[in-house]
Amino acid sequence: MVSAILFTMVLVLLLLGVPVAVSLGLASVLVIAFFSTDSISSVALQLFTASQNYTLLAIPFFILAASFMSTGGVAKRIIRFAIASVGHFRGGLAMASVLACMMFAALSGSSPATVVAIGTIAIAGMMQVGYSKEFAAGIIANAGTLGILIPPSIVMVVYSAATQVSVGRMFLAGVLPGLLAGGMLMLAIYVVARIKKLPAEPWRGFGEILQGGKEAGWGLFLIVIIIGGIYGGVFTPTEAAAVAAVYAFLIAIFVYRDMGPLAGITWVPADAPIEARVGFSATVYALGVFFVWMALSYFVVGRDSEISLEARFWAGIALSVAVMIAYSMWRDPKTSIARVPMLIVRGLPIWGKNLVLVLTRFFPALVHNDTRRVMVEASRTTLMLMFIIVNALLFAHVLTSERIPQSITNVMLDAGFNWFTFLIAVNILLLIGGQFMEPSGLLLIVAPVVFPIAMELGVDPIHLGIIMVVNMEIGMITPPIGLNLFVTSGITGMSLIQVVKAAAPFVAVLLIFLVIVTYTPQLSTLLPYAMMGPEIITR
Repeated sequence: MVSAILFTMVLVLLLLGVPVAVSLGLASVLVIAFFSTDSISSVALQLFTASQNYTLLAIPFFILAASFMSTGGVAKRIIRFAIASVGHFRGGLAMASVLACMMFAALSGSSPATVVAIGTIAIAGMMQVGYSKEFAAGIIANAGTLGILIPPSIVMVVYSAATQVSVGRMFLAGVLPGLLAGGMLMLAIYVVARIKKLPAEPWRGFGEILQGGKEAGWGLFLIVIIIGGIYGGVFTPTEAAAVAAVYAFLIAIFVYRDMGPLAGITWVPADAPIEARVGFSATVYALGVFFVWMALSYFVVGRDSEISLEARFWAGIALSVAVMIAYSMWRDPKTSIARVPMLIVRGLPIWGKNLVLVLTRFFPALVHNDTRRVMVEASRTTLMLMFIIVNALLFAHVLTSERIPQSITNVMLDAGFNWFTFLIAVNILLLIGGQFMEPSGLLLIVAPVVFPIAMELGVDPIHLGIIMVVNMEIGMITPPIGLNLFVTSGITGMSLIQVVKAAAPFVAVLLIFLVIVTYTPQLSTLLPYAMMGPEIITR
Protein backbone atom coordinates (compact mmCIF):
# COMPACT_ATOMS: atom_id res chain seq x y z
CA MET A 1 0.00 0.00 0.00
CA VAL A 2 2.73 2.47 1.00
CA SER A 3 4.79 1.61 -2.08
CA ALA A 4 1.81 2.26 -4.36
CA ILE A 5 1.20 5.64 -2.70
CA LEU A 6 4.88 6.59 -2.97
CA PHE A 7 5.25 5.76 -6.66
CA THR A 8 1.86 7.28 -7.52
CA MET A 9 2.79 10.56 -5.86
CA VAL A 10 6.11 10.73 -7.70
CA LEU A 11 4.44 9.97 -11.03
CA VAL A 12 1.68 12.55 -10.50
CA LEU A 13 4.16 15.25 -9.52
CA LEU A 14 6.31 14.52 -12.58
CA LEU A 15 3.26 14.67 -14.87
CA LEU A 16 2.37 18.04 -13.35
CA GLY A 17 5.77 19.36 -14.41
CA VAL A 18 7.36 19.45 -10.97
CA PRO A 19 11.18 19.11 -11.19
CA VAL A 20 12.52 15.60 -10.64
CA ALA A 21 14.41 16.44 -7.44
CA VAL A 22 11.40 18.18 -5.86
CA SER A 23 9.08 15.32 -6.90
CA LEU A 24 11.30 12.72 -5.22
CA GLY A 25 11.90 14.76 -2.06
CA LEU A 26 8.30 15.94 -1.60
CA ALA A 27 6.80 12.49 -2.16
CA SER A 28 9.27 11.00 0.32
CA VAL A 29 8.53 13.60 3.00
CA LEU A 30 4.75 13.22 2.62
CA VAL A 31 4.93 9.41 2.83
CA ILE A 32 7.12 9.58 5.96
CA ALA A 33 4.81 12.15 7.55
CA PHE A 34 1.44 10.50 6.88
CA PHE A 35 1.85 6.85 5.88
CA SER A 36 5.01 5.53 7.50
CA THR A 37 6.07 4.55 10.99
CA ASP A 38 9.42 6.25 10.34
CA SER A 39 10.13 9.45 12.28
CA ILE A 40 9.98 12.76 10.42
CA SER A 41 13.37 13.54 11.95
CA SER A 42 14.81 10.88 9.63
CA VAL A 43 14.35 13.37 6.78
CA ALA A 44 16.89 15.77 8.27
CA LEU A 45 19.17 12.89 9.20
CA GLN A 46 19.11 11.42 5.69
CA LEU A 47 19.69 14.78 4.03
CA PHE A 48 22.67 15.42 6.30
CA THR A 49 24.05 11.90 5.75
CA ALA A 50 23.73 12.24 1.98
CA SER A 51 25.51 15.58 1.98
CA GLN A 52 28.38 14.06 3.97
CA ASN A 53 28.83 11.08 1.63
CA TYR A 54 32.58 10.80 0.96
CA THR A 55 32.13 8.97 -2.34
CA LEU A 56 29.83 11.67 -3.74
CA LEU A 57 32.49 14.27 -2.96
CA ALA A 58 34.26 13.10 -6.13
CA ILE A 59 31.45 14.49 -8.30
CA PRO A 60 32.11 18.26 -7.93
CA PHE A 61 35.84 17.72 -8.50
CA PHE A 62 35.28 15.71 -11.69
CA ILE A 63 32.83 18.37 -12.90
CA LEU A 64 35.41 21.11 -12.23
CA ALA A 65 38.15 19.16 -14.03
CA ALA A 66 35.82 18.65 -17.02
CA SER A 67 35.01 22.37 -17.08
CA PHE A 68 38.67 23.39 -17.24
CA MET A 69 39.40 20.75 -19.86
CA SER A 70 36.42 21.86 -21.98
CA THR A 71 37.45 25.52 -21.83
CA GLY A 72 41.20 25.08 -21.94
CA GLY A 73 41.61 23.99 -25.58
CA VAL A 74 42.19 20.31 -24.81
CA ALA A 75 39.42 19.22 -27.19
CA LYS A 76 40.98 20.68 -30.35
CA ARG A 77 44.31 19.02 -29.55
CA ILE A 78 42.62 15.66 -28.95
CA ILE A 79 40.74 16.00 -32.25
CA ARG A 80 43.99 16.66 -34.11
CA PHE A 81 45.55 13.55 -32.60
CA ALA A 82 42.45 11.48 -33.44
CA ILE A 83 42.38 12.69 -37.06
CA ALA A 84 46.08 11.88 -37.45
CA SER A 85 45.42 8.37 -36.12
CA VAL A 86 42.29 7.26 -38.05
CA GLY A 87 41.43 10.12 -40.39
CA HIS A 88 42.96 8.39 -43.44
CA PHE A 89 40.25 5.71 -43.46
CA ARG A 90 37.10 6.29 -45.50
CA GLY A 91 34.77 8.18 -43.21
CA GLY A 92 37.87 8.90 -41.14
CA LEU A 93 36.84 12.33 -39.89
CA ALA A 94 33.67 10.84 -38.40
CA MET A 95 35.65 7.96 -36.91
CA ALA A 96 38.14 10.45 -35.50
CA SER A 97 35.24 12.29 -33.85
CA VAL A 98 34.24 9.07 -32.07
CA LEU A 99 37.84 8.44 -31.02
CA ALA A 100 38.12 12.02 -29.75
CA CYS A 101 34.91 11.55 -27.75
CA MET A 102 36.37 8.39 -26.22
CA MET A 103 39.54 10.19 -25.15
CA PHE A 104 37.72 13.25 -23.86
CA ALA A 105 35.29 10.98 -21.98
CA ALA A 106 38.28 9.64 -20.07
CA LEU A 107 39.00 13.20 -18.94
CA SER A 108 35.54 14.54 -18.18
CA GLY A 109 33.25 11.71 -16.96
CA SER A 110 30.31 13.63 -18.43
CA SER A 111 28.33 13.04 -21.64
CA PRO A 112 27.05 16.62 -22.16
CA ALA A 113 30.57 18.01 -21.60
CA THR A 114 31.93 15.58 -24.19
CA VAL A 115 29.27 16.56 -26.74
CA VAL A 116 29.93 20.28 -26.24
CA ALA A 117 33.74 20.08 -26.22
CA ILE A 118 34.12 17.76 -29.23
CA GLY A 119 30.93 18.56 -31.11
CA THR A 120 31.50 22.31 -31.45
CA ILE A 121 34.73 21.60 -33.36
CA ALA A 122 34.12 18.23 -35.03
CA ILE A 123 30.68 18.91 -36.53
CA ALA A 124 31.90 22.06 -38.32
CA GLY A 125 34.97 20.18 -39.55
CA MET A 126 32.91 17.29 -40.93
CA MET A 127 30.55 19.67 -42.74
CA GLN A 128 33.48 21.46 -44.38
CA VAL A 129 34.69 18.27 -46.10
CA GLY A 130 31.28 17.13 -47.33
CA TYR A 131 29.48 15.34 -44.49
CA SER A 132 25.85 16.29 -43.97
CA LYS A 133 24.99 18.18 -40.80
CA GLU A 134 22.51 15.42 -39.85
CA PHE A 135 25.14 12.67 -40.14
CA ALA A 136 27.69 14.66 -38.13
CA ALA A 137 25.15 15.54 -35.41
CA GLY A 138 23.98 11.93 -35.11
CA ILE A 139 27.54 10.70 -34.63
CA ILE A 140 28.42 13.26 -31.96
CA ALA A 141 25.15 12.76 -30.04
CA ASN A 142 25.80 9.02 -29.82
CA ALA A 143 29.57 9.11 -29.29
CA GLY A 144 29.12 11.69 -26.53
CA THR A 145 27.26 9.11 -24.45
CA LEU A 146 30.60 7.34 -23.91
CA GLY A 147 31.32 10.10 -21.39
CA ILE A 148 29.49 8.16 -18.69
CA LEU A 149 30.79 4.70 -19.63
CA ILE A 150 34.54 5.24 -20.06
CA PRO A 151 36.11 5.93 -16.65
CA PRO A 152 36.16 8.15 -14.73
CA SER A 153 32.38 8.42 -14.81
CA ILE A 154 30.14 10.55 -12.61
CA VAL A 155 27.25 8.10 -13.08
CA MET A 156 29.47 5.24 -11.87
CA VAL A 157 30.26 7.25 -8.74
CA VAL A 158 26.52 7.72 -8.15
CA TYR A 159 25.86 3.98 -8.58
CA SER A 160 28.66 3.16 -6.16
CA ALA A 161 27.23 5.57 -3.59
CA ALA A 162 23.74 4.08 -3.96
CA THR A 163 24.80 0.43 -3.67
CA GLN A 164 28.04 0.66 -1.64
CA VAL A 165 30.13 -1.10 -4.28
CA SER A 166 33.73 -0.15 -5.07
CA VAL A 167 34.22 2.92 -7.27
CA GLY A 168 37.59 1.55 -8.34
CA ARG A 169 36.05 -1.71 -9.56
CA MET A 170 33.32 0.19 -11.41
CA PHE A 171 35.92 2.34 -13.19
CA LEU A 172 37.86 -0.76 -14.27
CA ALA A 173 34.65 -2.46 -15.38
CA GLY A 174 33.90 0.37 -17.80
CA VAL A 175 37.16 0.12 -19.76
CA LEU A 176 36.45 -2.88 -22.03
CA PRO A 177 32.75 -2.04 -22.65
CA GLY A 178 33.75 1.55 -23.43
CA LEU A 179 36.33 0.44 -25.98
CA LEU A 180 33.86 -2.02 -27.50
CA ALA A 181 31.12 0.62 -27.80
CA GLY A 182 33.49 3.08 -29.46
CA GLY A 183 34.76 0.35 -31.80
CA MET A 184 31.22 -0.63 -32.80
CA LEU A 185 30.32 2.97 -33.60
CA MET A 186 33.48 3.40 -35.70
CA LEU A 187 32.78 0.12 -37.52
CA ALA A 188 29.23 1.28 -38.29
CA ILE A 189 30.61 4.59 -39.60
CA TYR A 190 33.12 2.77 -41.81
CA VAL A 191 30.37 0.59 -43.33
CA VAL A 192 28.18 3.64 -44.02
CA ALA A 193 31.18 5.51 -45.44
CA ARG A 194 31.93 2.69 -47.88
CA ILE A 195 28.31 2.62 -49.03
CA LYS A 196 27.93 6.42 -49.34
CA LYS A 197 31.54 6.93 -50.52
CA LEU A 198 32.29 9.46 -47.81
CA PRO A 199 35.67 11.23 -48.03
CA ALA A 200 38.90 10.17 -46.35
CA GLU A 201 41.56 12.51 -45.02
CA PRO A 202 45.06 12.27 -46.57
CA TRP A 203 47.60 10.20 -44.64
CA ARG A 204 49.97 12.68 -43.04
CA GLY A 205 52.46 10.17 -41.72
CA PHE A 206 53.58 9.07 -38.28
CA GLY A 207 55.15 12.46 -37.71
CA GLU A 208 51.69 14.02 -37.53
CA ILE A 209 50.57 11.35 -35.05
CA LEU A 210 53.59 12.10 -32.87
CA GLN A 211 53.01 15.85 -33.13
CA GLY A 212 49.32 15.48 -32.31
CA GLY A 213 50.09 13.15 -29.43
CA LYS A 214 52.66 15.60 -28.11
CA GLU A 215 50.18 18.47 -28.08
CA ALA A 216 47.39 16.39 -26.55
CA GLY A 217 49.73 14.58 -24.18
CA TRP A 218 49.49 17.04 -21.29
CA GLY A 219 45.71 16.67 -21.23
CA LEU A 220 45.69 12.91 -21.82
CA PHE A 221 48.17 12.40 -18.98
CA LEU A 222 45.26 13.19 -16.68
CA ILE A 223 43.95 9.70 -17.52
CA VAL A 224 47.21 8.21 -16.24
CA ILE A 225 47.02 10.28 -13.04
CA ILE A 226 43.45 9.24 -12.27
CA ILE A 227 43.54 5.57 -13.25
CA GLY A 228 47.17 4.93 -12.30
CA GLY A 229 46.82 6.76 -9.00
CA ILE A 230 43.72 4.82 -7.98
CA TYR A 231 45.00 1.36 -8.91
CA GLY A 232 48.53 2.11 -7.79
CA GLY A 233 47.15 2.72 -4.31
CA VAL A 234 48.30 6.34 -4.28
CA PHE A 235 44.89 7.87 -3.60
CA THR A 236 41.20 7.07 -3.43
CA PRO A 237 38.78 7.89 -6.29
CA THR A 238 37.66 11.01 -4.39
CA GLU A 239 41.25 12.14 -3.90
CA ALA A 240 41.94 11.35 -7.56
CA ALA A 241 39.07 13.67 -8.53
CA ALA A 242 40.57 16.49 -6.45
CA VAL A 243 44.01 15.96 -8.01
CA ALA A 244 42.38 15.93 -11.46
CA ALA A 245 40.71 19.30 -10.82
CA VAL A 246 44.00 20.92 -9.74
CA TYR A 247 45.90 19.36 -12.65
CA ALA A 248 43.26 20.48 -15.17
CA PHE A 249 43.50 24.05 -13.82
CA LEU A 250 47.29 24.13 -14.11
CA ILE A 251 47.29 22.65 -17.61
CA ALA A 252 44.58 24.96 -18.96
CA ILE A 253 46.06 28.14 -17.45
CA PHE A 254 49.84 27.68 -17.50
CA VAL A 255 50.62 24.97 -20.09
CA TYR A 256 48.12 25.33 -22.92
CA ARG A 257 47.44 29.00 -22.10
CA ASP A 258 44.10 29.10 -23.89
CA MET A 259 42.51 31.00 -21.00
CA GLY A 260 43.54 33.15 -18.04
CA PRO A 261 46.14 35.92 -17.81
CA LEU A 262 48.62 34.07 -20.06
CA ALA A 263 46.17 33.51 -22.93
CA GLY A 264 47.87 34.17 -26.27
CA ILE A 265 51.41 34.23 -24.82
CA THR A 266 53.48 31.49 -26.45
CA TRP A 267 56.16 29.55 -24.60
CA VAL A 268 58.80 30.22 -27.26
CA PRO A 269 59.04 33.69 -28.86
CA ALA A 270 58.74 33.78 -32.64
CA ASP A 271 62.15 35.43 -32.99
CA ALA A 272 64.02 32.95 -30.77
CA PRO A 273 67.15 31.47 -32.47
CA ILE A 274 67.05 27.84 -33.54
CA GLU A 275 69.65 26.78 -30.95
CA ALA A 276 67.54 28.22 -28.14
CA ARG A 277 64.41 26.51 -29.50
CA VAL A 278 66.10 23.13 -29.71
CA GLY A 279 67.65 23.45 -26.25
CA PHE A 280 64.38 24.54 -24.65
CA SER A 281 62.36 21.77 -26.34
CA ALA A 282 64.95 19.16 -25.39
CA THR A 283 64.71 20.07 -21.72
CA VAL A 284 60.89 20.12 -21.90
CA TYR A 285 60.81 16.58 -23.26
CA ALA A 286 63.43 15.45 -20.77
CA LEU A 287 61.46 16.86 -17.81
CA GLY A 288 58.23 15.40 -19.20
CA VAL A 289 59.77 11.95 -19.54
CA PHE A 290 61.23 12.20 -16.04
CA PHE A 291 57.94 13.05 -14.35
CA VAL A 292 55.99 10.49 -16.38
CA TRP A 293 58.57 7.85 -15.44
CA MET A 294 58.43 8.74 -11.75
CA ALA A 295 54.62 8.68 -11.72
CA LEU A 296 54.21 5.47 -13.71
CA SER A 297 56.95 3.63 -11.85
CA TYR A 298 55.36 4.59 -8.54
CA PHE A 299 51.93 3.48 -9.72
CA VAL A 300 53.35 0.16 -10.92
CA VAL A 301 55.71 -0.81 -8.11
CA GLY A 302 53.82 0.87 -5.25
CA ARG A 303 55.13 2.06 -1.95
CA ASP A 304 56.09 -1.37 -0.58
CA SER A 305 58.33 -2.42 -3.47
CA GLU A 306 61.95 -3.36 -2.98
CA ILE A 307 62.82 -0.86 -5.73
CA SER A 308 63.76 2.26 -3.80
CA LEU A 309 62.85 5.84 -4.63
CA GLU A 310 66.52 6.60 -5.17
CA ALA A 311 66.86 3.83 -7.76
CA ARG A 312 63.80 5.05 -9.65
CA PHE A 313 65.08 8.64 -9.45
CA TRP A 314 68.45 7.86 -11.02
CA ALA A 315 66.85 5.64 -13.65
CA GLY A 316 64.57 8.55 -14.52
CA ILE A 317 67.54 10.92 -14.77
CA ALA A 318 69.37 8.53 -17.11
CA LEU A 319 66.28 8.14 -19.30
CA SER A 320 65.75 11.92 -19.40
CA VAL A 321 69.36 12.62 -20.40
CA ALA A 322 69.08 10.03 -23.18
CA VAL A 323 65.89 11.71 -24.46
CA MET A 324 67.53 15.15 -24.28
CA ILE A 325 70.54 14.02 -26.31
CA ALA A 326 68.44 12.09 -28.85
CA TYR A 327 66.06 15.01 -29.44
CA SER A 328 68.88 17.54 -29.81
CA MET A 329 70.70 15.40 -32.37
CA TRP A 330 67.46 14.65 -34.23
CA ARG A 331 66.46 18.31 -34.54
CA ASP A 332 69.96 19.44 -35.44
CA PRO A 333 71.83 16.63 -37.25
CA LYS A 334 75.05 18.68 -37.16
CA THR A 335 75.00 18.60 -33.37
CA SER A 336 77.36 16.27 -31.56
CA ILE A 337 76.94 15.05 -28.01
CA ALA A 338 79.55 17.59 -26.91
CA ARG A 339 77.36 20.48 -28.21
CA VAL A 340 74.21 19.38 -26.37
CA PRO A 341 75.11 21.26 -23.14
CA MET A 342 75.57 24.43 -25.22
CA LEU A 343 72.07 24.03 -26.69
CA ILE A 344 70.64 23.54 -23.21
CA VAL A 345 72.32 26.73 -22.00
CA ARG A 346 70.94 28.62 -25.02
CA GLY A 347 67.44 27.53 -24.00
CA LEU A 348 67.72 28.73 -20.40
CA PRO A 349 66.60 32.34 -21.12
CA ILE A 350 63.31 30.98 -22.52
CA TRP A 351 62.88 28.96 -19.32
CA GLY A 352 63.62 32.01 -17.22
CA LYS A 353 61.09 34.17 -19.04
CA ASN A 354 58.33 31.58 -18.71
CA LEU A 355 59.04 30.84 -15.05
CA VAL A 356 58.81 34.56 -14.27
CA LEU A 357 55.48 34.72 -16.14
CA VAL A 358 54.09 31.74 -14.23
CA LEU A 359 55.20 33.03 -10.83
CA THR A 360 53.99 36.58 -11.38
CA ARG A 361 50.67 35.55 -12.93
CA PHE A 362 49.84 32.65 -10.60
CA PHE A 363 47.74 34.55 -8.07
CA PRO A 364 46.07 36.75 -10.73
CA ALA A 365 45.11 33.49 -12.50
CA LEU A 366 43.19 32.37 -9.42
CA VAL A 367 40.82 35.34 -9.67
CA HIS A 368 40.88 35.91 -13.42
CA ASN A 369 37.54 36.30 -15.20
CA ASP A 370 38.08 33.06 -17.16
CA THR A 371 38.75 31.13 -13.95
CA ARG A 372 35.73 32.63 -12.22
CA ARG A 373 33.51 31.80 -15.20
CA VAL A 374 34.62 28.16 -15.18
CA MET A 375 34.14 27.93 -11.41
CA VAL A 376 30.62 29.40 -11.63
CA GLU A 377 29.60 27.04 -14.44
CA ALA A 378 30.98 24.03 -12.56
CA SER A 379 29.21 25.17 -9.37
CA ARG A 380 25.87 25.45 -11.16
CA THR A 381 26.20 21.97 -12.60
CA THR A 382 27.26 20.58 -9.22
CA LEU A 383 24.36 22.19 -7.35
CA MET A 384 21.83 20.91 -9.87
CA LEU A 385 23.18 17.38 -9.81
CA MET A 386 23.71 17.18 -6.04
CA PHE A 387 20.19 18.50 -5.37
CA ILE A 388 18.81 15.64 -7.46
CA ILE A 389 21.09 13.10 -5.79
CA VAL A 390 20.27 14.16 -2.22
CA ASN A 391 16.51 13.96 -2.84
CA ALA A 392 16.90 10.65 -4.66
CA LEU A 393 18.82 9.24 -1.67
CA LEU A 394 15.95 10.35 0.57
CA PHE A 395 13.59 8.49 -1.76
CA ALA A 396 15.84 5.43 -1.56
CA HIS A 397 15.71 5.65 2.26
CA VAL A 398 11.92 5.47 2.16
CA LEU A 399 12.09 2.43 -0.13
CA THR A 400 14.47 0.70 2.27
CA SER A 401 12.63 1.60 5.47
CA GLU A 402 9.35 0.30 4.02
CA ARG A 403 11.08 -2.87 2.75
CA ILE A 404 9.75 -2.25 -0.74
CA PRO A 405 12.74 -3.90 -2.54
CA GLN A 406 12.30 -7.06 -0.46
CA SER A 407 8.59 -7.19 -1.32
CA ILE A 408 9.33 -6.80 -5.03
CA THR A 409 12.04 -9.47 -4.76
CA ASN A 410 9.58 -11.96 -3.28
CA VAL A 411 7.00 -11.22 -5.97
CA MET A 412 9.52 -11.71 -8.80
CA LEU A 413 10.92 -14.92 -7.32
CA ASP A 414 7.43 -16.31 -6.82
CA ALA A 415 6.65 -15.42 -10.45
CA GLY A 416 9.55 -17.61 -11.58
CA PHE A 417 12.01 -14.94 -12.64
CA ASN A 418 15.61 -16.05 -13.15
CA TRP A 419 18.70 -13.93 -13.83
CA PHE A 420 18.09 -13.98 -17.60
CA THR A 421 14.49 -12.74 -17.50
CA PHE A 422 15.30 -10.36 -14.65
CA LEU A 423 17.93 -8.56 -16.73
CA ILE A 424 15.43 -8.24 -19.58
CA ALA A 425 13.01 -6.60 -17.15
CA VAL A 426 15.73 -4.27 -15.82
CA ASN A 427 16.69 -3.17 -19.33
CA ILE A 428 13.08 -2.46 -20.32
CA LEU A 429 12.49 -0.51 -17.10
CA LEU A 430 15.63 1.60 -17.53
CA LEU A 431 15.12 2.21 -21.25
CA ILE A 432 11.63 3.54 -20.56
CA GLY A 433 12.69 5.52 -17.48
CA GLY A 434 15.72 6.94 -19.27
CA GLN A 435 13.42 8.69 -21.73
CA PHE A 436 11.92 10.81 -18.96
CA MET A 437 14.54 11.25 -16.23
CA GLU A 438 18.09 12.46 -15.72
CA PRO A 439 20.53 9.49 -15.42
CA SER A 440 21.74 10.07 -11.85
CA GLY A 441 18.24 10.56 -10.46
CA LEU A 442 16.84 7.52 -12.27
CA LEU A 443 19.75 5.36 -11.17
CA LEU A 444 19.31 6.35 -7.53
CA ILE A 445 15.61 5.45 -7.73
CA VAL A 446 16.01 2.11 -9.52
CA ALA A 447 19.28 0.82 -8.01
CA PRO A 448 17.97 0.33 -4.44
CA VAL A 449 15.03 -1.64 -5.87
CA VAL A 450 16.79 -3.93 -8.34
CA PHE A 451 20.07 -4.40 -6.45
CA PRO A 452 18.71 -6.79 -3.76
CA ILE A 453 16.87 -8.78 -6.42
CA ALA A 454 20.03 -9.06 -8.51
CA MET A 455 22.02 -10.28 -5.51
CA GLU A 456 19.33 -12.88 -4.76
CA LEU A 457 19.48 -14.15 -8.37
CA GLY A 458 23.28 -14.26 -8.44
CA VAL A 459 23.94 -11.28 -10.75
CA ASP A 460 27.36 -9.73 -10.17
CA PRO A 461 26.99 -6.22 -8.66
CA ILE A 462 29.67 -4.74 -10.93
CA HIS A 463 28.05 -6.31 -14.00
CA LEU A 464 24.68 -4.90 -12.93
CA GLY A 465 26.25 -1.46 -12.57
CA ILE A 466 27.63 -1.49 -16.12
CA ILE A 467 24.26 -2.64 -17.49
CA MET A 468 22.59 0.29 -15.73
CA VAL A 469 25.20 2.76 -17.01
CA VAL A 470 24.75 1.55 -20.61
CA ASN A 471 21.00 2.01 -20.25
CA MET A 472 21.63 5.53 -18.97
CA GLU A 473 23.74 6.11 -22.10
CA ILE A 474 20.88 5.18 -24.39
CA GLY A 475 18.47 7.25 -22.29
CA MET A 476 20.57 10.35 -23.03
CA ILE A 477 19.84 10.07 -26.77
CA THR A 478 16.17 9.08 -26.65
CA PRO A 479 13.35 11.66 -26.57
CA PRO A 480 11.71 13.45 -24.95
CA ILE A 481 14.27 14.19 -22.17
CA GLY A 482 17.52 12.89 -23.75
CA LEU A 483 20.05 15.47 -22.59
CA ASN A 484 22.53 14.84 -25.43
CA LEU A 485 19.77 15.56 -27.94
CA PHE A 486 19.19 19.01 -26.46
CA VAL A 487 22.93 19.76 -26.26
CA THR A 488 23.49 18.66 -29.86
CA SER A 489 20.50 20.72 -30.97
CA GLY A 490 21.97 23.75 -29.22
CA ILE A 491 25.42 23.54 -30.83
CA THR A 492 24.13 22.75 -34.35
CA GLY A 493 21.02 24.95 -34.54
CA MET A 494 18.97 21.93 -35.64
CA SER A 495 15.51 21.25 -34.27
CA LEU A 496 15.10 18.50 -31.68
CA ILE A 497 13.16 16.35 -34.17
CA GLN A 498 16.00 16.61 -36.69
CA VAL A 499 18.56 15.57 -34.09
CA VAL A 500 16.41 12.60 -33.03
CA LYS A 501 16.17 11.40 -36.65
CA ALA A 502 19.91 11.89 -37.14
CA ALA A 503 20.84 9.93 -34.01
CA ALA A 504 18.35 7.07 -34.49
CA PRO A 505 20.47 4.81 -36.80
CA PHE A 506 23.38 4.83 -34.37
CA VAL A 507 21.07 4.23 -31.39
CA ALA A 508 20.44 0.83 -32.97
CA VAL A 509 24.19 0.12 -32.67
CA LEU A 510 24.08 0.97 -28.96
CA LEU A 511 21.03 -1.28 -28.45
CA ILE A 512 22.99 -4.20 -29.94
CA PHE A 513 25.87 -3.23 -27.66
CA LEU A 514 23.47 -3.30 -24.67
CA VAL A 515 22.47 -6.89 -25.47
CA ILE A 516 26.15 -7.91 -25.70
CA VAL A 517 27.00 -6.26 -22.37
CA THR A 518 23.93 -7.69 -20.64
CA TYR A 519 24.64 -11.30 -21.52
CA THR A 520 28.44 -11.24 -21.60
CA PRO A 521 29.31 -10.46 -17.98
CA GLN A 522 33.00 -11.19 -18.58
CA LEU A 523 33.25 -7.88 -20.48
CA SER A 524 32.45 -6.05 -17.25
CA THR A 525 34.11 -8.29 -14.70
CA LEU A 526 37.37 -9.36 -16.37
CA LEU A 527 39.51 -6.35 -15.40
CA PRO A 528 38.03 -5.78 -11.90
CA TYR A 529 38.44 -9.45 -11.00
CA ALA A 530 41.99 -9.59 -12.38
CA MET A 531 43.23 -6.44 -10.64
CA MET A 532 41.10 -6.11 -7.50
CA GLY A 533 39.24 -9.38 -7.03
CA PRO A 534 35.45 -9.87 -6.96
CA GLU A 535 33.12 -7.45 -5.19
CA ILE A 536 32.03 -8.88 -1.83
CA ILE A 537 28.46 -8.01 -0.82
CA THR A 538 27.28 -8.73 2.72
CA ARG A 539 23.54 -9.25 3.05
